[in-house]
Amino acid sequence: MAAINLADYESLARARMDPSAFAYYAGGSWDEITLRENVAAFTRRQLRPRVLIDVSTIDTSTSLLGRPVTMPVGVAPTSMHGLAHPDGEVASARAVAAAGIVFCLSTLSTRSLEEVAEASRGPRWFQLYVHKDRDVSRALVARAAAAGYGAIVLTADLPVAGYRERELRAGFEAPLRFGNLPSADPSGAEFGAFLDGLHDQTVGWNDLAWLRSLSDLPLVVKGVLTAEDARLAVEHGAHAVVVSNHGGRQLDRSPASIDVLEEIVDAVAGRVEVYLDGGVRRGTDVVTALALGARAVFVGRPILFALAAGGEAAVAAALRLLRVEVETAMALLGTPTVAAITRSHVR
Repeated sequence: MAAINLADYESLARARMDPSAFAYYAGGSWDEITLRENVAAFTRRQLRPRVLIDVSTIDTSTSLLGRPVTMPVGVAPTSMHGLAHPDGEVASARAVAAAGIVFCLSTLSTRSLEEVAEASRGPRWFQLYVHKDRDVSRALVARAAAAGYGAIVLTADLPVAGYRERELRAGFEAPLRFGNLPSADPSGAEFGAFLDGLHDQTVGWNDLAWLRSLSDLPLVVKGVLTAEDARLAVEHGAHAVVVSNHGGRQLDRSPASIDVLEEIVDAVAGRVEVYLDGGVRRGTDVVTALALGARAVFVGRPILFALAAGGEAAVAAALRLLRVEVETAMALLGTPTVAAITRSHVR
């Protein structure tokens, strides 16, 4: 079966992946309420199309942190692409670079940040956790800067791992090696406990100054769901924030990302760029988020599922499908450019 939308890749991946690895990718935390709401919340918005507008040319291009990209979509940091395909993040990054959009590499990737940089010359950001051993985080930032990554994305919403019942029931075990953390050994421990042993639970807002001191790269704070934290991120020197509930994998009953996007946009008041991840499956989702104030959206699970379904070629195909949907949605909305999408286009 050929995929004709992003959701199709999930069933294709399920048929090809080890069941426990699929559970790790697909599952959320607790009752998976937030996981479901991330997708459902988009359907509660209605689009308000304008007619008799010249849409003979649709321009999806924009810029993120000053760098041009071909559409307001990036690939979110997701861990362990090697569970989906032997080429792992190298395959994903090549496809994303060919599409001309941002690829954000996870700290917990199965390929090293240097391997990914060598394979892909597209725009790349590096996602960072602050480890109990701060020297590990310091070294990762230095390596990312040396390898040409364009930003550091601090994941702020995982001081401890969420209670992820689906992967616990499936008996998920992490691979024995992480590309960026060769000395980390997850064997013999439940994966959530392994993460808790790595991550520094004392990290606070004042640590952003330390992170910014490690390189000249822009700092993006990911995992913001309230106006209060959005304002604190700006006050402590963040260059952008990502409205995110970690794909419904952390605190269940947290709000869907799209439900709090406007709150965050209003709080930062244009001082930094605002991105969104969580539940983006359609071109109509993309234009909805842009209308509510996002600069861009980031997509996670669909890329993993496409990688499992058919490697680099399937990731490239998934991104082409999404581009067609975005272009079609923009034409039917009466918005020939990204800048033309405004709050008036959604209710």
